[in-house]
Amino acid sequence: MGSRRGRVGLFCGGGACRCLPAGVLALVGVLFSSYNATLNAAEETAAMHAPTVKPFGQLPDGREAHLYILETPGGWRATITDYGAILTSMTVPLGSDGPGDVVLGFDSLEGYLAGHPYFGATCGRCSNRIAAGQFSLGGKDYQLATNNGEHHLHGGEAGFDKKLWQAEPKLTEAGPAVTFRLVSPDGDEGYPGKLSIETTYTLTPAGELVIDMQATSDAATVCNMVHHSYWNMAGQGSGTIRGHELTVDADRYLPVDAGSIPTGELAVVEGTAFDFRPERQPTATLGAAIDALPGSADGANPGGVDHNLCVRGWQAGDTLRRIAVLRDPVSGRTLEIESNQPGVQVYTGNYLDGSLTGKGGAVYEKHAGVCLETQCFPDAIHHRGEDGWPTVVLEPGDTYHHRMVHRFGRSAD
Repeated sequence: MGSRRGRVGLFCGGGACRCLPAGVLALVGVLFSSYNATLNAAEETAAMHAPTVKPFGQLPDGREAHLYILETPGGWRATITDYGAILTSMTVPLGSDGPGDVVLGFDSLEGYLAGHPYFGATCGRCSNRIAAGQFSLGGKDYQLATNNGEHHLHGGEAGFDKKLWQAEPKLTEAGPAVTFRLVSPDGDEGYPGKLSIETTYTLTPAGELVIDMQATSDAATVCNMVHHSYWNMAGQGSGTIRGHELTVDADRYLPVDAGSIPTGELAVVEGTAFDFRPERQPTATLGAAIDALPGSADGANPGGVDHNLCVRGWQAGDTLRRIAVLRDPVSGRTLEIESNQPGVQVYTGNYLDGSLTGKGGAVYEKHAGVCLETQCFPDAIHHRGEDGWPTVVLEPGDTYHHRMVHRFGRSAD
């Protein structure tokens, strides 16, 4: 922040103020307060700068990937690469142990190219699962890749998380931002229609990471994009998220079969491991939920949470609703998520197994992070027209819009 010398204030020495009527004094005070607020905002804007860019590595075909660094006053810092429109780090300056990077990831492009469970990625065209990778639309049948056992997951073998996006860094009124653009051609991964996508990351001085996704298509298609960061509010590499507290504004969840495909039921969360309601006392911990959902004896099912919760009171449109609040009681760091989406996939990192070494040499063991993926419901293409199921069909002339606000803070002890 710059010097505040010269800031305007009311001078009442020598009884000058007493000579003015009370109403005039009140008006002058309002005017000066407004003027000072304008100066404060100007100082904050002047302290911010456009994202900086640096090389991040080379793809196998020789194309160069880049890292975009967004910083705002107070120590807030986010880094995003144009490969996969991936959030590679998010530094939160608050916490009893000082600043912390709260997302799992890698120090270089090589880690992402070698294969990973969608760390920080922008996933699509249709994220989460589609049963058997099949659907019908407009009288035609489509077959997608079955890259998750018998089912389709997160856009297929080479979804948006594996694409090199075009980037436009900029300084906006809200803060430094970068917009990534991608065109998914007709037939890409088996999907119909040419899809044009924009994903914008904005970092505000208030410690908000805003992610805005938009898409249009020239033919009817399926679209359900998600942001796939693994959060650990104690700091990436600090251990598991079992001690984290989580609230989700959801009264219902989607039970799934052995292949993690929703059964079609919208079940109540009360009395289940999926009861993360904010009014529940005591607040639910992720460890308790994980323990209530043990894995199978043959190891095929690792246990833990990997389910969609249905957002309370959701209605179609762009209205933002509080989705979830995640808290690490040790550092006190919190993450509050707002979104305009009807669901959120809570995934407790059940398939992490210690085989991946991330930033700073951190080994990512089971439950090292939790994903809170705001979304439309998984496999919704097979439940069109059913009560309570929102649509994932994007028609020509319509715009898919998915907005998320990630608000970071620190709670009292």
